[in-house]
Amino acid sequence: MDISPSTTAPPPPQDAQPKPISHKAAARGATRPGDRVFLGLSRGSGILLLLIMAAIAAFLTYRASIVLSKNEGNFLTTFEWDANAIPPYFGIAVLAFGTIVSSIIAMVIAVPIAVGIALFITHYAPRKLSGPIAYVVDLLAAVPSIVYGLWGALFLVPHLTGLFSWLDQFFGWTGVFEWQGGAPRSLLTVGILLAIMILPIITNVSREVFRQAPQMHQEAALALGATRWEVIRMSVLPFGRSGIISASMLGLGRALGETMAVATVLSPSFLINASILDPGGGTFAQNIASKFSEATEQGRDALIASGLVLFVITLLVNGAARAIIARRKEYSGANA
Repeated sequence: MDISPSTTAPPPPQDAQPKPISHKAAARGATRPGDRVFLGLSRGSGILLLLIMAAIAAFLTYRASIVLSKNEGNFLTTFEWDANAIPPYFGIAVLAFGTIVSSIIAMVIAVPIAVGIALFITHYAPRKLSGPIAYVVDLLAAVPSIVYGLWGALFLVPHLTGLFSWLDQFFGWTGVFEWQGGAPRSLLTVGILLAIMILPIITNVSREVFRQAPQMHQEAALALGATRWEVIRMSVLPFGRSGIISASMLGLGRALGETMAVATVLSPSFLINASILDPGGGTFAQNIASKFSEATEQGRDALIASGLVLFVITLLVNGAARAIIARRKEYSGANA
């Protein structure tokens, strides 16, 4: 029997196997004019952004250093704000307290509701209903801050009297919910309004994260007899934990820097009250908006100094959110 030689070519040596080209190598080896132009524009945009941030930080630091060298009070612990005096005497203790307390109230209210809405849209609502709800949530994110402020001043504040009375009646003994009467323009009012404002941000990010949950895990849990809530608890929520945290921190970044809405509903005073129902406190952004028009050049520098603190806090919050997102390659878009 005649056996002809095999015509199958032997496999090439391992060294001859083509190696995948990384994105960086492809970018360096780009030869098309359009690729080079796009690469240059992209790189220039990134560098320009860094330069803008550095310029803002340098400007704030320079102007703040001028007035801080003249300040007779401790910038971190003084409870007064008399920046127009000669010499100036001011501090951010009350502003830091009001900013932190109002942001915490907003997060406590907004995060559970936002996660619940996101879960309802992605796992419970029928398609005909989930679309309109998602559209309404997106519309809330497009409402200007001043509109929220006017709504809060004209509608929300008058309708919070009953809530404040109820809290004072049943929880006033704690001191935190003690109410002395008057218009409900306090840090709790600010926290409720901020919660409504940051709700769309947290909802939208959480919704996109929940949609990326592995479908195979959910189908496997259903096949084993798990209920829908058990599927969410065992498969969706553990997968989306990092996304929920990052979404919450992004919402916190907006709550920290909100200006006009807070200035419209808050009656600030440079006092720190244990009760969140009584007027007192203030926020960095609200203080800048309310005092800028009457401030002298020295007073504006003092406001800039407080803005520098808010700038640093916002950078830290957003940097932390970015770091949490980068831990999960599914969210950051990184390649394995």
